[in-house]
Amino acid sequence: MDTILSEIKSFFGLGGVFKIISTGDYSAFLTYEGITSIIGPLIPFLVIFELIAGLFYKNPHTKVYKINFLIYVLNRVVSRFISIGVIGFILANFQKYALFQTTFTWYWLIYGYVIWEFSHFIYHYLGHKVRLFWCLHSTHHAPENMNLSVTYAHFFLEGPYADAIRGSICILAGIHPTLLFFIMFVDGTWGAFIHVGENIVKDGRLGLHKIPVLGKYILSPTDHRVHHARNPLYMDTNYCNLLNIWDRVFGTYQPIEEDVQIEYGITREVNSGNILDVYFGELWALIKDISAAPNVKSMLLYIVMPPGWSPNGAHRTADVVRREYLDGIK
Repeated sequence: MDTILSEIKSFFGLGGVFKIISTGDYSAFLTYEGITSIIGPLIPFLVIFELIAGLFYKNPHTKVYKINFLIYVLNRVVSRFISIGVIGFILANFQKYALFQTTFTWYWLIYGYVIWEFSHFIYHYLGHKVRLFWCLHSTHHAPENMNLSVTYAHFFLEGPYADAIRGSICILAGIHPTLLFFIMFVDGTWGAFIHVGENIVKDGRLGLHKIPVLGKYILSPTDHRVHHARNPLYMDTNYCNLLNIWDRVFGTYQPIEEDVQIEYGITREVNSGNILDVYFGELWALIKDISAAPNVKSMLLYIVMPPGWSPNGAHRTADVVRREYLDGIK
């Protein structure tokens, strides 16, 4: 029972709150640790509220919560400890090679967040453009409905791979570990919230589009819903998390079009209610393609080229499909 209660508190992020309450020093809620302990439980409680709302409205996609919860449990120990090891290795070995060292100030926070978004863009872009990495990332895109539980749906190796890229870039760019962890907390909270579904927030733009500066540079839940779409127009767009800088720099930003309704999921036919298909389906498809490859070169290219690449030249990558769609509507 102690183990179960501990896991429940961990899922809801209640450990910090209980710790402060047990001391009786409620002024601690005004400290950095206190503030994070209050904000931390918001997303998990919203997940439960969103699920209840989905059941109330008889949303047929509530099966997604079951699969995503199983994935969370599956990843709970393995992924966490690998990620800790990856970050620890980076801090121990890369920080000494940093160009310079930042401090925890507002101006370095701005610099740090811009660099963090760049590192997140790189990791996320590779997750869509390198097929092996897509096998890790596709679990997150398999759900055919958008809701907060999707933020927990990741292949267990994706977190360590993401941390290796993002952590390396940020540390080498001089972001102090304390500042980096703060940015990761803020970004992780927003990154979870932008998966909020229509059960709670119907218009995911949050009114940001009515304020030109915010609408242009802050990515809303609607922008991230576009990212999770399999529509040709929306495929492989909106890689950033909070600051919409690098998508605009690299031309990958795609606003929602009112006449193009979002279709969630991936282009491969997948049983979103089957955890084996959601978790291992893309990896199994890659193995089958490698096994049928005509030569060693094609085997290697299947691993590093984008999903949809073919050795016979009949490519059906996202870029090809999107370009054909755009050419067709001109």
